[in-house]
Amino acid sequence: MTTHGQPAVAHNGETQSAAPAESGPKTVAAAAPTPTVTDPAEGMTAVPRTDFPDRNGSVPIDRHQSAPAVDTPAMDAPDQPSQAAAGPLAGRPRRPPAEVEALAVPGHIGDLALALRKLRTELLSCTYPLVLPSTEQARRTSAALVDQLDDYLLPRLARLDAPLLVVVGGSTGAGKSTLVNSLVRAPVSPAGVLRPTTRAPVLVSHPADAAWFRHGRLLPGLSRTAKPGDDPHTLRLVEAPALTPGLALVDAPDVDSVVATNRKLAAQLLSAADLWLFVTSAARYADAVPWELLRTAAYRGTAVALVLDRVPPAAADEVVPHLTDLLGVHGFRGVPLFVLPEAALDGQGLLAEEVVAPIAAWLAGLAGDETVRAAVIRQTVDGALATIEPIVAGLAEAAEEQAAATRVLTDRAGAAYRAARARVDRGLRDGTLLRGEVLARWRELVGTGELIRVLKARSGRALDRVVATLSRRRAPGEALRAALESAVAALVQAAAADGTEQAYTGWQAHPSGAALARPDLAHPSGDLARRVERLVRDWRQGLSALVDAAAGSGAAASGTEYANTATSLLVMVGMSTSAAAADELDLTVADGRTVAAQHVLDLVFGDESIRALVQKAREDLLARVDQLLDAEAGRFLRLLPTYGFGVASADRLREAGEQVERARRAAALTTGTDPVELALPSRARMSEEEG
Repeated sequence: MTTHGQPAVAHNGETQSAAPAESGPKTVAAAAPTPTVTDPAEGMTAVPRTDFPDRNGSVPIDRHQSAPAVDTPAMDAPDQPSQAAAGPLAGRPRRPPAEVEALAVPGHIGDLALALRKLRTELLSCTYPLVLPSTEQARRTSAALVDQLDDYLLPRLARLDAPLLVVVGGSTGAGKSTLVNSLVRAPVSPAGVLRPTTRAPVLVSHPADAAWFRHGRLLPGLSRTAKPGDDPHTLRLVEAPALTPGLALVDAPDVDSVVATNRKLAAQLLSAADLWLFVTSAARYADAVPWELLRTAAYRGTAVALVLDRVPPAAADEVVPHLTDLLGVHGFRGVPLFVLPEAALDGQGLLAEEVVAPIAAWLAGLAGDETVRAAVIRQTVDGALATIEPIVAGLAEAAEEQAAATRVLTDRAGAAYRAARARVDRGLRDGTLLRGEVLARWRELVGTGELIRVLKARSGRALDRVVATLSRRRAPGEALRAALESAVAALVQAAAADGTEQAYTGWQAHPSGAALARPDLAHPSGDLARRVERLVRDWRQGLSALVDAAAGSGAAASGTEYANTATSLLVMVGMSTSAAAADELDLTVADGRTVAAQHVLDLVFGDESIRALVQKAREDLLARVDQLLDAEAGRFLRLLPTYGFGVASADRLREAGEQVERARRAAALTTGTDPVELALPSRARMSEEEG
């Protein structure tokens, strides 16, 4: 290889001198016509893009081999919002389903396109709303896969004979724009010392191929434009008669740009390339970012060639062998390597034609031979398709993790409020309510002399007399009823508050729950006290109706409205404890009237009709408490996705991924064609060499 200003190309691990342009494939003519700018308004309607949310890149998850980290953005169709209800793609413009369907082609390729459209539907419907270690990666991977379907695979399958799309990408200051300009012999893409120079991508094609790119199926999310500009959401179209028909070059932004939008756009363009011409410099070739992106291209099956630019003559003999060794170590031994020396630019900022002649001739040879061009395209498409099933399997696992997290959080909230319900039930049986104010009102009621005289009469209708006595002494009875209602309300409200605290604590201990649990969930709902008060009031009214019905049927003591009210009071007392608990309570009253109190309790727990009413009253109250606690639990559960959604989504994703793989094998895109030497080695070979 010569260095001093002479280009060279290293291929298959060997360095060799560049052949003269006239001895190889057809190259760019020295007196090439000045490129013309395509007017996108001809034959199409340019729809301005109005919504370009930031999109993170993609790293395939849970693969058999490691995949590099790389920002892979998504540029969505400008004319239709996504139909997904939630998740990473929600609210983002997407190509209309009708347009996706229009990409159908016959035969096995058509079956493959149909399988990809089904996968696209499943990807859009499967969301990852819960925060888990795998969530962000799954969201980015899913979004990136949909982008690759929309930007490249579906439109490319519809036209496998379309021009070869070569994306020129690389590090900051590597000379990408200068190289593109030099290949087409005109300054079509801005170059300079300021960084970044390329903000909006520029696509250069032969005039005969302009219609394919003007139509917008490839990279449909980028609005076509004829004007130079900095809008990263546009694709500037330029016609260059100097280019070989069947070839198009895209000058992409820097892969390591300080501007995040540029990095994302560069990665997006990479995923839509038939061939990636990666440009680096003698000063930057060992940087981590280029190698990560090369591994990404390998993982996706994208064909790659390298350009080592701006090599000082004195450093060529050291740098080129070192880079060649690095390519071999990383499994890229079969990748073409073009070496360009440091050289002066002409008045238009172009490299001399003889400097770029080897690259121009090589590209012209690829594009000019239909068989070779088709082989490159099919190889890249097949490589991208081959990665889909394992990527989708990783997404399915992430969906199952979402379902598992949903179950855990549902169970934690449910357990917290089940414990709250159990506390209420326990409080209605252990005598907790018959303390404090309730006990004072109880002693006041049973400590009347009149009640003692009634109980001492030992009449066969003692219960009726007790009820009648309570009816005549409405004030003490009313005070006891109010105290009991207040105690029941306090018990229910405290239990609900405990349930909320336990549910919140349980969610805070889970990564997904901590992300979902708003600060207001740490406390019961603001209207809990009012709802509890209404619950107790409605329950008491229901109890009165229950007693009235029992009195009408003769199942309980009956008489005046006062008698029924008194019976309700006795039922409330009985419901507030149990016979065993009552024996342990200090229900004595002043002046030694313990016997009177015991007589009343004997009536409550000994009379069959009262016991039946007590049981029904307790069941009714607990049913109302269940409804209240369910509403409180709903504040948590409403934040969760549909129960079981992840399992169903995972199954559908796996089936869709497997269907794509079956269709890929049936389509046999690379069968019957010889492998193109510019392609990346197989993943198996890469793993073997790296091991």
